[in-house]
Parts: sequence; structure tokens; C-alpha cells
Amino acid sequence: MTDAVVTRFAPSPTGFLHIGGARTALFNWLFARGRGGKFLLRIEDTDRARHTQEAVDAILEGLSWLGIEWDGEPVSQYERRMRHVEVAEALVASGNAYRCYLTPVELETAREKAKAECVRFQSPYRPRDGATPPPPGDGAPYAVRFWAPEDGATVVEDAVQGSVSFPNTALDDLIILRSNGEATYNLAVVADDHDMDVTHVIRGDDHLTNAARQQQIYNALGWVAPVFAHVPLIHGADGAKLSKRHGALGVEAYRDDGYLPEGLANYLLRLGWSHGDEEIIPAEKAKEWFDVSGVNKAPARLDFDKLKHINGHYIAALADGVFVDKAVPFLARGGVSLGDEMHARLLRAAPALKTRCATLADVAGAAEFLCLSRPLELTGKAAKPLKKDNALEMVAAVSGELSDETLWASPESLENALKGLAERLDVGFGAIGAPTRAALTAGRPSPSLAEVLYALGPAEALARLDDVIM
Repeated sequence: MTDAVVTRFAPSPTGFLHIGGARTALFNWLFARGRGGKFLLRIEDTDRARHTQEAVDAILEGLSWLGIEWDGEPVSQYERRMRHVEVAEALVASGNAYRCYLTPVELETAREKAKAECVRFQSPYRPRDGATPPPPGDGAPYAVRFWAPEDGATVVEDAVQGSVSFPNTALDDLIILRSNGEATYNLAVVADDHDMDVTHVIRGDDHLTNAARQQQIYNALGWVAPVFAHVPLIHGADGAKLSKRHGALGVEAYRDDGYLPEGLANYLLRLGWSHGDEEIIPAEKAKEWFDVSGVNKAPARLDFDKLKHINGHYIAALADGVFVDKAVPFLARGGVSLGDEMHARLLRAAPALKTRCATLADVAGAAEFLCLSRPLELTGKAAKPLKKDNALEMVAAVSGELSDETLWASPESLENALKGLAERLDVGFGAIGAPTRAALTAGRPSPSLAEVLYALGPAEALARLDDVIM
């Protein structure tokens, strides 16, 4: 093991990067990057029946979208299968593992017998003082079992959970190599982490019992175990285990719902970890501040309101052109025609729209007033401001006042012109503002009146006003 920090993310390819896996990857990446170390990627693809390249690609794409880059090429656990066999046979040679020739039927019978007698199952092939194991048949297949200690306890010193003790009577002789020559999870992980010089294993606390078994294997091999840090899992808002109904989806689903990678990453970072009262934490600060000592021991709860709040901050911080480029696909979903004129309107409206969107999907509603076709349909509540006394005269006055195109340089100049008009007419701003807004937006959600005018531009805005006064 090297002195430099080396972490890893080791997902099984299931077709997408799960939100919990994304947080695990993020924690490992930040911990390594903040210490000038390496972050490695290992695909645990030994289950060839379920393995597909598409699933692997989905994980790589999800990590890349989140901005999590790994060092070197991803390691295939399947391609290391002969190394796993080598390690298993080394344990047999050193007396820390043994060959078990029980057939599936014999194994089931032996387990049922042990259960009925309320004793720990032990293979009859486990070496015992003064006992001779039954002879195997010629060429009989065998599994390799780890010779687990029977007395005392295995203690895992965990950077999050503290000192966790497991009585050895609860840890049986696990199979480390199946009869078909495939290594099981705990052996493969130990061999891979050791050979990859992994110094810190940061993962979900559902692996805590595995850590005890892996600790035993490390000890038997004479290898130094990495630092373990088992992070509590993410739960739904109701405190139940996270499921699809809570949002246990792949990161691509969040991307398609309009979340920014920066927003999702910031939220995942704060999901079970804190740094004082800081809520908005850019990636560079996250690398500097993140440490497993700040991870909470209690499960984190998925909170979509907080996620949207954080994501909205990152949307508001986008450059106007970048915001429009990211928003265009979400508008296109709703069938909005995105020609040069509409693009120009979006760009002018961007400063106002950005602050009204928690996700990019919100842009469809926030920008609806820009996309209406003339003449606007003015019925019901949308038409009410235009039915008041002198409403159409007020709209006509606004149209005449704004015929001077020099006023359209900015929302501020338009607002000043409208305020000046209200003063000259000796009316409150609402007297001109309400009917003018109705004529421009047909009651659709919209920013300030001056921002609406500026976004539409003089040609479209004046044409909409003229439609109601002619």
C-alpha cells in the first residue's frame, strides 16, 4: 500500500448510475482529490449473465455528466478472475482456507441439521485436530472456504461508525471460490483493492458486515487493510429505505428532469455531510473541505424541495447564453418553434427567467409568455384588466409612449418611461401596468412589466398592444 491516498468506486453495472451510488462516487472522488490522491474506477462485472456494455456505458456517462473524472482506465473485475483464483489457492496453501467437496444437496442437508440443533454450520471438510474429513470422490468439484476464527471478535475501526465489533461465532466459513472457479464478492474485493493500492474504502453501511469478513481475509493474507468508512444509506422523506417511488433513479433521470450536474452534486454532497452552515459549496471548495469525519451517522433523507433550491442557485448563476442553450431542449419538448427570433427573445429574457426556474424544465412555464402566437387569446381572468374603465386608453398611451425605439435599450429605460407616463397621466402605475401586462402575456406567469417588454422586443410587444386597441 502506498502513502498517497487512493480511493475507488466499484459499481455493479445495472443499467444506470443510482443516486446512492453517485453520492458514494462523489465522496470517494472528493476525498482523493482534496488530498492530491487518485480516484479509481472498478466495474464489478463478474456476473456475466447480467453484464452488458450498455450498462457499463451508462455508469461512465453518469459519472462524466456529474463532473467526476477517474484516473486511468476502468478496471474490469471479471478480467482479474485468475488473480482471484491465485489468492484463494494461496490461502489454502497457508492453511487459512480449505477445499469443501459438499454437493449442493449435502450442503443444504448439513445447514438444515445445524439449524435444527441451533449450532453454527461447519463443513465436515474444515480441518480439525484429530478428525479426518471424508474423502472426496475422484475429480470431484469443490469450493474453497475461508477458515474463519471461532473465538473472540473481529473489530473494524471505521472512520464513520467508530469501532465496530463482530463476534466471530457469527461469521461462518464463507465460500471465497465457487466450484466453477469464480471468486465470491469478499475475496475479489480484497484482492482488487490490495492490488490497486486502495488506501480508503468509502461505501454504504450495508457493507459493514462485509468489512468484518474482508478484515479477516486481509489478516490471513498478511496484507494491510484499507481505512474503512461506511456511510449511512439515503432514505426517502418518510424515513423508509430509498426506492423508485422516493427518487431512487439513475442520475440521467435527474438530468432529463432539468437538474444541473453542479446542483445535483452539491445536493448529494450535503446529503449526509456538512461543513458548518454552508449550503452552496462549489466543487473546488468541496475538494478542500470534504472529510469523512463530517459524515453523519444517521441516514440522510432525500428532500426534493432542498434539491430544487440548490439547483435553482446554480441555474441563476449561469451565463445568459449558457442558460438559453441548456433551456432550448426543454422548450423543444413542448413543441416550441425555436427560430432566430425566439432565440433572441429567450436571450433577452434570460436574466429574469433564470431566477424563476428551480430546474431547466421550469423554463417551459416561465417562458410561455414569450411563445404565444398573435393575436393572444384574452378570455376569463386574463381579459379582466382590459375591461376596466379607460384600460384600452391606457394601453394606447403605453403603445404611443414606447414607439420611440431608443427606449428599448434596457428594462431599466423602459421602466423609467412607464413611470414617467404614469406621472404625466396622473394615475397609479397599476392603472397602466395591469392592462398592458394582460395585453402582452394573456395572464401567463411573467417577470416585471419592463422585463416582459424588453424580452419581447419592440416589434412583438407593440404588435400585441395594437391587437387589443385596434
